[in-house]
Amino acid sequence: MTRTQTTTETPTVACCAPGVQPITDEHAADLARVFKALGDPARVKLFSLIVASASGEMCVCDLTDPVGLSQPTVSHHMKLLVDAGLVTREQRGRWAYYAPTPGPLLAATRHLSEV
Repeated sequence: MTRTQTTTETPTVACCAPGVQPITDEHAADLARVFKALGDPARVKLFSLIVASASGEMCVCDLTDPVGLSQPTVSHHMKLLVDAGLVTREQRGRWAYYAPTPGPLLAATRHLSEV
């Protein structure tokens, strides 16, 4: 009696194959800019103050006392938030007014929750 031997091929699967495509370098840089801007407690507090403002905006003159920082330091932090796209800046006379732009933060958190 002869035996017939059958072989079946099993597909090879990578043990650690990613479920989704990685983000592009440009998109990663955009996400990092948003999270880096919020990587400082003072900037998080400034952003939350502006978001919670009843008028939807705040003058830089009203942001110094709540965070206990000088006006130039607050202006520096606000520039980083503007550069990250988290707030907009409008100059009115000698004062700058800031309004929240929730799009970048929502997009960043949405992207990370889809991964």
